[in-house]
Amino acid sequence: MTEKKIVFPYIPNSVPEVKAQMLKEVGVSDIMELYAEIPEHLRFKGRMNLPEPILDEYSIRRHVEGLLNKNKNCSEYLNFLGAGCAQHFVPAVCDEINGRGEFLTAYSSLMWADHGKWQAWFEYQSLMGELLDMDFLSIPTYDGAQAAATALSMATRLTGRSHVLIPKSMNPEVLMVVRNYLKRASGTPVAIETIEFNRETGLLDLNDLKSKLSAETAAVFIENPTYLGSLETQAEEIGKLAREKGAEFIVYADPISLGVVKPPAQYGATIVCGDLHSLGIHMQCGGGQSGFIASVFDMDHATKFKDIIVSITDTVKEGEHGFGVVLPINLSYFGREEANEFTGTNTGLWAITAAVYLSLMGPKGMEELGQTIMQKAQYAAKRISSLKGVKLAFASPFFKEFVVNFDGTGKSVKRINKALLEHKIFGGKDVSGEFSDLGQSALYCVTEIVTKEDIDRLVSALGDAIE
Repeated sequence: MTEKKIVFPYIPNSVPEVKAQMLKEVGVSDIMELYAEIPEHLRFKGRMNLPEPILDEYSIRRHVEGLLNKNKNCSEYLNFLGAGCAQHFVPAVCDEINGRGEFLTAYSSLMWADHGKWQAWFEYQSLMGELLDMDFLSIPTYDGAQAAATALSMATRLTGRSHVLIPKSMNPEVLMVVRNYLKRASGTPVAIETIEFNRETGLLDLNDLKSKLSAETAAVFIENPTYLGSLETQAEEIGKLAREKGAEFIVYADPISLGVVKPPAQYGATIVCGDLHSLGIHMQCGGGQSGFIASVFDMDHATKFKDIIVSITDTVKEGEHGFGVVLPINLSYFGREEANEFTGTNTGLWAITAAVYLSLMGPKGMEELGQTIMQKAQYAAKRISSLKGVKLAFASPFFKEFVVNFDGTGKSVKRINKALLEHKIFGGKDVSGEFSDLGQSALYCVTEIVTKEDIDRLVSALGDAIE
């Protein structure tokens, strides 16, 4: 049977004559010759179960919109999901500024037109440096997971060691990136060892930390707040233990908490990292993430960064200033194989967005925002834990997320969350698979956009779900 030739309107090279000309140009007679290096046993021999092609614009648009309309989003449903990407309010000015034409090329770094991009990045570094109480900051990495991996890689370069300690309660998705990245990024594979956490408090087990710390440890890494929501009240002691062994103390922090929570630098962190998503960036199916890395300032730390650091200097014309890259040889753009790490696409546009957000909020605004989040989260935790058979998993203080245990209800989190959907509510993230010893538990997130009425509605729906 002769194969039907289809010309796709959106793929110019699907025209048979064009395809034939391209194959002739590269010296092959059949398109499969281009895939000769793929072993025969890996090739799919059957016919893929694909729908018939839609060839006109209106029909394909209607088809795609029909698929998208099956999704339910956070505009229609109440949302109590967090776990690394929470729903925060985004002031309109954030979108207004980052959508300006001057910043269209700000997603990346060097060779694109600059109409204020470099100054905006400098302002971002200054504002984040003040929030973090840190002296040295680069423009963002791809996301928080990348920032965590690079921070640990920096520690191995600083110390010349290849052993790191991380919490067993760490965000599993961040951990996957860290494990994969540290296999190669530091030149030699890095040994990653986990530290136990207390099942009553959710905090790090200090005895386990002490038993695993050694003269070979490059870094002790903690999350604060932790993935499971707890504020790590032992952070200062953890940092002291790390530094006594000559290790870097790395803290993964939520920047929106720092209006009310002491910045990591003030309890001994030498490197701070995290995700900027809470600072004026919309949730975007994975696109609204951006990682930051900051450190104390000395030349040892400064020369171990892999990303662009923008500085300000006087220009030839008196009274004017210019902006440029600090220590460019560390970057793969300049150093190539001699660079600290490879730097691909970064998220420079989100640096500008975060700078706009921090400028708008100011210190007082960040403090009031943090207080609002903590108060609402406390109210939600108190109301939810008052339900029969429901309790908080940990006794420690928390910021905006907390673990709720449903073992006493006899219901699984999966079943409860399914019931909540009937009430147009996204329940907490099911962590029973990630941390089986916590039983049927879910991680709930409450931010500034959640109202008292929203929380009361959740509690009422949970009451129905666990009956």
